[in-house]
Amino acid sequence: MNNDFKDILLNRKSVKVYDEDVKISHEEMLEMLDETVTAPSAVNLQPWRFVVAESKEAKDAILEISTNVNQVSSSAAVVVFFGDLQPQANLNKIYDEALATGKMPKEVYDRQVGFIKPFYDGFSEQWMREVVKIDTSLAAMQFMLVVREHGYDTNAMTGYEADKMAEKMGLDPKRYVPVMMISVGKAKEAGYDSVRMPAKDITEFK
Repeated sequence: MNNDFKDILLNRKSVKVYDEDVKISHEEMLEMLDETVTAPSAVNLQPWRFVVAESKEAKDAILEISTNVNQVSSSAAVVVFFGDLQPQANLNKIYDEALATGKMPKEVYDRQVGFIKPFYDGFSEQWMREVVKIDTSLAAMQFMLVVREHGYDTNAMTGYEADKMAEKMGLDPKRYVPVMMISVGKAKEAGYDSVRMPAKDITEFK
């Protein structure tokens, strides 16, 4: 475990080739995902859904629609991040638990539950896609940092046929939209250093 946040943040690299002998247990993967889902989301609806592709069959299914051959085939797993286009379906599950555990006052519960579902029901599909992609991207970035905390490496990828990913992973393509896939494992070849533009060149104070 690495608890040096600056090292986790500043020395993260996108890895192209992993050590194929390194595997990640389901217990540890779920632990990393439990840390991941502490990421923020709009009104805490948590619209992200994960598919962990670790078998040869699942990886082969991804490779049929992806250009990222080395990152997928050599990884311990590829975690596909999906956004749920019906996140309000989980409103009561989330908010009822918050109320029952004393994390939300009753008056806040009543106000939020009464407001959120009709508000989300009124979203266009295009706007809902934007909302869940933003939320799920926050979780994806958090996952990459969590993975480094656990001593592994990642590569975030969007080089795939998005309209085919949900079906390939056994999800309803009308409900789940792919946001990102992230390969996970232990680097066999170090990722390249890269250049970042300094904040002073891309920031305005007004």
